[in-house]
Amino acid sequence: MKTVLITAFEPFGGETTNPSWESVRRLQDQQLSGVHIETRQLPCVFNTSLTCLYAAIDEIQPELVIAVGQAGGRPDITVERVAINVNDARIPDNQGNQPIDTPIVPEGPAAYFSTLPIKAIANSLQVAGIPASISQSAGTYVCNHVMYGLLHHLALTNPKVRGGFIHIPYLPEQAVKHPGAPSMALETITTSLKIAINQALKNREDIVISGGTTH
Repeated sequence: MKTVLITAFEPFGGETTNPSWESVRRLQDQQLSGVHIETRQLPCVFNTSLTCLYAAIDEIQPELVIAVGQAGGRPDITVERVAINVNDARIPDNQGNQPIDTPIVPEGPAAYFSTLPIKAIANSLQVAGIPASISQSAGTYVCNHVMYGLLHHLALTNPKVRGGFIHIPYLPEQAVKHPGAPSMALETITTSLKIAINQALKNREDIVISGGTTH
């Protein structure tokens, strides 16, 4: 049976939970659209996260890889368009590393675009009544590091395997510690990921609708 790999992160930045892993781990061993789902937790650590990701890809041999991460402060499910070749950490990672203005891959391309149908995913989430949008930046922390590293690895080793990144909001129990921060229920996030997987499997080519921003 064909397999999809979904990754998420451990808690970071002083949080005791990470909604990415809490939602992703619920998908382990589920069957969606005729494929088997495998999940893996990645450390929130520069470089080590990619070592773990590449090992999982080698082990599972998926036909699709979706990495998921927490974006505290964002109000909706955000499907990332692009990853850039830079580490610029505002805070240290979980091992105290804080790279500033360093390349993820020396001499690598400046950026990689997601190979997921990002607009089809965001549109399907909106149709389902779930707040969602296209994000034009995955940041410069470990999430962007993993997205860039994933797409670079796939481009070099198996371009037929598609991959990308999705950011999700805080859970309500996190948001209460951050006054004014938006949140989303765990069940809604998990449903969103199922929709994203189904759309990625259904659409090898993206739909043509506007997903841009003016600033």
